[in-house]
Amino acid sequence: MEIFPISLKLQQQPCLLVGGGHIAYRKALLLAKAGAIVDVLAPEIDANLLKLVQTSQGQYVAAAFSTDFPLKHYRLVIAATDQAQVNQAVFETCEAQNILVNSVDDPPHCRFMVPAMIDRSPLVISVASNGTSPVLSRQIRTQLESTIPHGMGKLAAFSGKWRSTVKAKIVNPDERRIFWEDLYASPFKEQVFNDNLAEAERLIELALSEWKTPKGEVYLVGAGPGDPELLTLKALRLMQQADVVIYDRLVSEPIMDLCRRDAEKIYVGKARSNHAVPQEGINALLVNYAKQGKRVCRLKGGDPFIFGRGGEEIEELFAAGVPFQVVPGITAASGCSAYAGIPLTHRDYAQSVRFLTGHLKEGSPELPWQELVYENQTLVLYMGLVGLEKICQRLIEHGQRADMPVALVSKGTTPEQKVVVGTLADIASQVSEHHIQAPTLTIIGEVVRLREQLQWQG
Repeated sequence: MEIFPISLKLQQQPCLLVGGGHIAYRKALLLAKAGAIVDVLAPEIDANLLKLVQTSQGQYVAAAFSTDFPLKHYRLVIAATDQAQVNQAVFETCEAQNILVNSVDDPPHCRFMVPAMIDRSPLVISVASNGTSPVLSRQIRTQLESTIPHGMGKLAAFSGKWRSTVKAKIVNPDERRIFWEDLYASPFKEQVFNDNLAEAERLIELALSEWKTPKGEVYLVGAGPGDPELLTLKALRLMQQADVVIYDRLVSEPIMDLCRRDAEKIYVGKARSNHAVPQEGINALLVNYAKQGKRVCRLKGGDPFIFGRGGEEIEELFAAGVPFQVVPGITAASGCSAYAGIPLTHRDYAQSVRFLTGHLKEGSPELPWQELVYENQTLVLYMGLVGLEKICQRLIEHGQRADMPVALVSKGTTPEQKVVVGTLADIASQVSEHHIQAPTLTIIGEVVRLREQLQWQG
């Protein structure tokens, strides 16, 4: 994040615009709407801009900018001329005096940016691109405008009137957040939107009178194979309302960025022979946080019920009397094969698919080999990279063709996705050659041949 978004309170605060034309006028409109006192410094001034300056109780100074112009009492300065050298001089002078400064359409000479805004006062939403693409910011604003009801401003104002009352009744800030979330999910919001304020008052009073300390709950959420756009809507909603997020090694950073920003985040990732927290410890964390009244998101890569130990965790929650929800995720077999262009089933090549774990027990593969040697099925191995050579050998020993196609999909669905194709006879030797790293999914079967024709990603 290259910029830090803030919301400035500019009511009755002096702000300076350098420039008197239409560029300055556009910025002056925003400043005046925010309640600022707008001064303008320019040799000439547009008539509409002059009127706006006077309405804001500001002053017009009919002069060109000079480095000795007094700036110290201004909250911020905007250079809005059509002369690059003047805008640069304004920037350098403000920088020397630690004054917030913006040069219109000149990102290198900006200490702050003016974002694209959606005004639902007192609710204001801004979209910024660090000056790299203001047109894109405006397009996103347009998209958001169509999805955010105009009544949101009324809802924010109404809620503000009740804020101190709710704070006095519900002292714990975590509980207070849950109260507001539940209230906004109730008919209360629509009553405010429709100006039925008496009914809205009744509903919020009722909610306060019936308020009880909420019980903790655990959300067992599948985060999918890595691409954040593969999250389900329910997964995203629960991730953003959880008080605590307990996450695995396979949950990608972009997905973690979608969790509630102020949630407590606890890493319990497992790598081979390196468990940050043993499974028993994870189970205890889930139970303990839930019994503290927390909403806990147990975030797992892929799907929690496919080699994710989700069943073990909810058994523990059930035994402890902790409420829970399970949200399926796109498992790695489905996501990675799709992004690699390899259909797991195909009428001409595979009428069944089998998911297996490649983890070795005491260094020896423990798989039902005879059942796996079948021409028209696809085998998908999770966590099989370390034991890949032994697995390939065993399949060949039990009768599988040495030239059976195999694909390795490393870091599937992410920007770092890498796919290597070979055969049972040679795929293990390609791991080091192509620097394949975990997490890697192994796909064995004739369907792998289709990748050459169907690949579309990575």
